[in-house]
Amino acid sequence: MAYTFADLFEHSVDAMPDRLAMIVGDEQVTYRELDERANRLAHHLAGAGFGVGAHIGVHMHNSIETMVSIIASFKLRAVPVTVNYRYTSDELRYLYDNADLEGLVFHQGFADRIAEVLPELPRIRHLVSVPDVLACGDECEVTGAVEYRDALASGSAERGFGKRSPDDHYIFYTGGTTGRPKGVVWRHEDIWRVLGGGLDFYTGEPILDEFQQSRAGVAAGEAMRWVMLPPLIHTSAMMPTFTAFFSGNTVIMEPKFDPGRVWAVVAEHRPQVMVITGDAMGRPLVEAYREQEGDTSSLAVLASGAALFSAAVKDAFFEVMPNLMISDSVGSSETGFGGIGFATKGFEQHGGPKVGANKYSVVVDDENRILVPGSGAEGWLAKLGNVPVGYYNDPVRSAEIFRVVDGQRAVVTGDRARIEDDGSITLLGRGNMVVNTGGEKVFAEEVEAVVKSHPDIYDAIVIGVPDDRWGSRVATVVRVRDGVDPDFESVEKHTRSRLAGYKIPRAYWIADEVLRTPSGKPDYGWAKGHAGAHAHAYRID
Repeated sequence: MAYTFADLFEHSVDAMPDRLAMIVGDEQVTYRELDERANRLAHHLAGAGFGVGAHIGVHMHNSIETMVSIIASFKLRAVPVTVNYRYTSDELRYLYDNADLEGLVFHQGFADRIAEVLPELPRIRHLVSVPDVLACGDECEVTGAVEYRDALASGSAERGFGKRSPDDHYIFYTGGTTGRPKGVVWRHEDIWRVLGGGLDFYTGEPILDEFQQSRAGVAAGEAMRWVMLPPLIHTSAMMPTFTAFFSGNTVIMEPKFDPGRVWAVVAEHRPQVMVITGDAMGRPLVEAYREQEGDTSSLAVLASGAALFSAAVKDAFFEVMPNLMISDSVGSSETGFGGIGFATKGFEQHGGPKVGANKYSVVVDDENRILVPGSGAEGWLAKLGNVPVGYYNDPVRSAEIFRVVDGQRAVVTGDRARIEDDGSITLLGRGNMVVNTGGEKVFAEEVEAVVKSHPDIYDAIVIGVPDDRWGSRVATVVRVRDGVDPDFESVEKHTRSRLAGYKIPRAYWIADEVLRTPSGKPDYGWAKGHAGAHAHAYRID
């Protein structure tokens, strides 16, 4: 069985060649056209000496060309590595070097930053530059790289590639919000199983064969449309995109996240599914909708993953779209899909996000023993079954989280969790995002959700700051709503009514913007730096 991303994509091409594969702005491509472009780029890269196991960086924002580059790499059995386009020169230097990149496909708008670091990275020997609609337009030229159109022109539109292996690798770099980014190495079959539809998301059972998804696409008669809002540098967009491709569905993207434009796109293209990353996208989306209501009658499912999606923001969606169903997935680059919860209007959420009982997600104690339902115990969320090979170039960190649990290889995450009586799992928060105040542990995400539910607060990051008595005290950096003079006494009262006293923030800082990664995760390092460099706006002694 050819459980590789290139083969699974080609099955859809062969079964549904004339279906629309992608819509980005004013451009659209069918499955046949997307396949031919990827074939051409793959042949060009092969001619430049790239093949099995070669690491090719993809330094691009959301575009058709980004997916062409990823698919082309897979066709060659090369290893694509998506690069965070927000990285500074120092961060790029680290990632390019750590990932052992040999080639790079990039949007021309990032050329200056790339050119700054290339002289120190002689391993990178071939570059392909892609016109950038966000920066310099179609006429922008970059010295020292092959133009994308020339690369396509030099390669055949036919396939003609060798047999591939389910052991081929795919590398995702983590966001690096708590340290240096780490490259998570996955086998194709494993990541297809947990994030690409190779397991039934509801039963956890493997699907029958490599053609099941494309057969289902043909049987459906027409494509579903998915509007994909997170950046393709993150699994929260890349994997739903491939899942859609494997069943012949249509993926709609924008080069950048513009909440107001999203609703115009929804009205024009009428997608059934919208994919977002929690509050970071959900809050500005629902507020933009309130300002300019449009036709959302096609939209049936709002799917979120990778970041906190609070009950308050879900409720806001249900107020304006009462028939919407919201899915909230739990997972990470290291675990893949860890579970899913669903909500409709009138739902009640108590505590952290919950995932239903399943045989692959468990909670373990510090000795890697599985906690049983009914124990009421807290521990670490762990994932069994299909798990990554490890971290690239980091055997020490790999040994820390890839362990043996109950005789099975598992990934033990940094997420604290509690096993409930019915076998479901309640997520408590990131273990490394805990504020220890006088011996009490406070999970930042729990407090953030409460602070952000106050009407004066638009966004918040919760941190610990030094305290002579308690060691640390809970504090928060907030962005207040535009035009609002925040009433912090009201915010304090609001948090006290929903949290134990030791959990409430004791100090507040205001920022013009709360920094997050492109995938919506809080930048805790930035928040601590902001608090250290500015006077607080409110303090509880």
